[in-house]
Amino acid sequence: MQLTAKTVTLRDIQLNDLDTIQHWLHPDHYWHQLDGPYYPATPAEKIPELIERQRTRLTTGNYPDPRTRLAIVNQSDVIMGMVTRYWISEETNWAAIGLAIWDADHWGQGYGYQALGLWCQYLFDNMPEFVRLDARTWSGNKGMMRLAEKLGFTQEAVFRKARIVDGTYYDGIGYGILRDEWQARYPQGFANHLS
Repeated sequence: MQLTAKTVTLRDIQLNDLDTIQHWLHPDHYWHQLDGPYYPATPAEKIPELIERQRTRLTTGNYPDPRTRLAIVNQSDVIMGMVTRYWISEETNWAAIGLAIWDADHWGQGYGYQALGLWCQYLFDNMPEFVRLDARTWSGNKGMMRLAEKLGFTQEAVFRKARIVDGTYYDGIGYGILRDEWQARYPQGFANHLS
């Protein structure tokens, strides 16, 4: 599986990505302070176990179809982060998307926009039951809020003082985009929009 934009590609995780993933999963990296910091971090001693489970999955080649996650790689095929999807309500085909670009040196350069746009297009193309996609974040993650709006998502919910980070309350923020809104915004598909 591979999807390509101008400067990023989404592809399946490969065995040679696992050392890089293990490095960035370590809880002392800055990206963890923005990506759901209200959830408990994975303890450093548990990361090798997670990596070994991933290695086992990769050696079987048993990928879900459609995918639930893809690696974000640069033009040199080096993994930079991940896109994901998860259920809010599987019973009603209601899914949310996620994005993590690990190295702050790669933020603000359009990688997240390209990656998340490709991912949304892939999900709408391959999950005909999806009539909407959500993007959930918190009011302390200004970059994700801007990204959702740039892609055409509408802010649909503000859950006031719903998240606690470092002893301070923040709002939970919910964005959504409907399939017909996506198609109207990107009638030739997201990748063609970038050309």
